[in-house]
Amino acid sequence: MIDGGLDPQAALDAPRFCLDGIDSSLGAASVALATVLLEEGIEPAAAEQLRALGHNIKWPVTGEARAIFGRGQVIVRDKRSGVLTGGSDGRADGCCAGW
Repeated sequence: MIDGGLDPQAALDAPRFCLDGIDSSLGAASVALATVLLEEGIEPAAAEQLRALGHNIKWPVTGEARAIFGRGQVIVRDKRSGVLTGGSDGRADGCCAGW
């Protein structure tokens, strides 16, 4: 939200990435072996650039498999006006409520 100047809903709707296969017992070595999962909506060029850098890429992650990226609901209160703005993640069932 801060870096992109996004409202809560736009931030939750933005495509995500994560690393799959990291094993904390192996330490940093497992990061090099991890697969970078890229959600649908991430540009093909970004996936290809990461692949060219030597990363193991799975793209696009679609449908129910998108659950791996997590889910959330966000409510933000404007400090000046007190107005609440919220968003709910479309990757799962849920809602945001403020009062």
